[in-house]
Amino acid sequence: MNSLPNLSVPGREIAGRASDAKGRSATVGNPIPLPNRQTSATAEAGSKKSHYRPLPKEFVRNGFTYRQIARDGNAAIYEQRWNGCRNPTIAYEVIKIRHREGFEIRERFVEPAEVYPKSEAWGVDGFTYTDRDAAFIKLRELA
Repeated sequence: MNSLPNLSVPGREIAGRASDAKGRSATVGNPIPLPNRQTSATAEAGSKKSHYRPLPKEFVRNGFTYRQIARDGNAAIYEQRWNGCRNPTIAYEVIKIRHREGFEIRERFVEPAEVYPKSEAWGVDGFTYTDRDAAFIKLRELA
């Protein structure tokens, strides 16, 4: 059975049917995604796929929830909300995304990953703003 290419377009749903590698079919744009076949990062010539595990789009740390609202290359903006308040003030963290190579701990391999700046790097690799527009200006400077 022929497989159709992924026809998803951001902001649009395209009707159609596709099949996966095992011949199972699903409607394109269906909210239940088909399992992806794994390929290496160098499967396509000139591919810009990274071999680093990407930063999460959302995470919780030290009582705050962080949600990525923008990314441009190796720079991103995370919206920061304090979880201990009904009406929290929102701050914006603009960061330079760094990369950590893979390593082994007790015979377990930890894969290469993108990393959030450490607190010691704040002011160099990370910046906090309360004004959304100022955060986007800084993102453009870093990108």
